[in-house]
Amino acid sequence: DDNMGYYETIAGGAGAGPGWNGRSGVHTHMTNTRITDPEILERRYPVAVKSFSLRAGSGGPGRWSGGDGVVRELEFLRPLTVSILSERRCTDVPGLLGGAEGARGRNLLIKLDQTGRGTKTISLGGKATVDVAAGDRLRIESPGGGGYGAVEGSEVEARHAAAGDAATVAWMCERHRQVRRADDGKDDLRTGSVREFERKQVEA
Repeated sequence: DDNMGYYETIAGGAGAGPGWNGRSGVHTHMTNTRITDPEILERRYPVAVKSFSLRAGSGGPGRWSGGDGVVRELEFLRPLTVSILSERRCTDVPGLLGGAEGARGRNLLIKLDQTGRGTKTISLGGKATVDVAAGDRLRIESPGGGGYGAVEGSEVEARHAAAGDAATVAWMCERHRQVRRADDGKDDLRTGSVREFERKQVEA
């Protein structure tokens, strides 16, 4: 509302690399930030932290696995306006050299119905501003990191070994550029039809 404002950055999963697994629940896209402790947040603002944990299984598997993202769910205690700015909600996070993709993120608004007992879940997409009522909840599931390398002994590993690392890296770089273009088109320039499609998927 007009009397307060609060901004936070939420971590995700880091991608794996040659010889290491990706870290879980860390910032990979910015520095010099620290999320507010739940006790301080709840004391100073009209919200309740219902959940804040690692998003198990969201990191992409591989010879070295990507890190897991996080789940953060806030309940609002009075009517407010909420905005979210995020990426990787329409496309998965690519793996490299045979590693699997990390799970895409989701931003879900869980609204109370008119009776106050049932709920309706709406996907907000990557970027949105919404008005919420007391009792509504925002659930953010941040993306996991991509895996690196095929699982030892698998067909994928044999195929990459035969093709050579250089050729595979070139292919993955071009695929990454294609994914970025698709992600930009779906998340940054979202149309009403895309939003409606995502809402129907969650509500179904």
